[in-house]
Amino acid sequence: MSSPSDCRFTESHEWFRVDGDIVTLGITQFAADELTDITYVEVKEPGTEIEPGEPVGELESVKTTADVFSVVGGEIVEVNEALAEDPSLVNSSPFDDGWLVKIRTSDTSPLEDLMDQPTYDEKHPVG
Repeated sequence: MSSPSDCRFTESHEWFRVDGDIVTLGITQFAADELTDITYVEVKEPGTEIEPGEPVGELESVKTTADVFSVVGGEIVEVNEALAEDPSLVNSSPFDDGWLVKIRTSDTSPLEDLMDQPTYDEKHPVG
């Protein structure tokens, strides 16, 4: 299974998809598989301003708790409300139904330094 070609990826397994000035953020299938069953998702509220490198929330699984970081700064404009009732969406559909937050940013340039899909998939194959 390959990752979506319209995303950029961090070494810590976050993905970012740009649509104008909105950046959608989630975790990769590799990260979801490593965490195993995600039982709780907590993200910052819409309207929260974040700085590049700041956590936007955390995921709890049966194995561990993991922070999720953004490489772009801006305002969180939307959170995936469906995850409050069904956090397992992050496991079953991390690139679609399991996205975490949407951030309005004026600077997407940090994304240029991230891995593209072929590079990420080569380093982190999902089986």
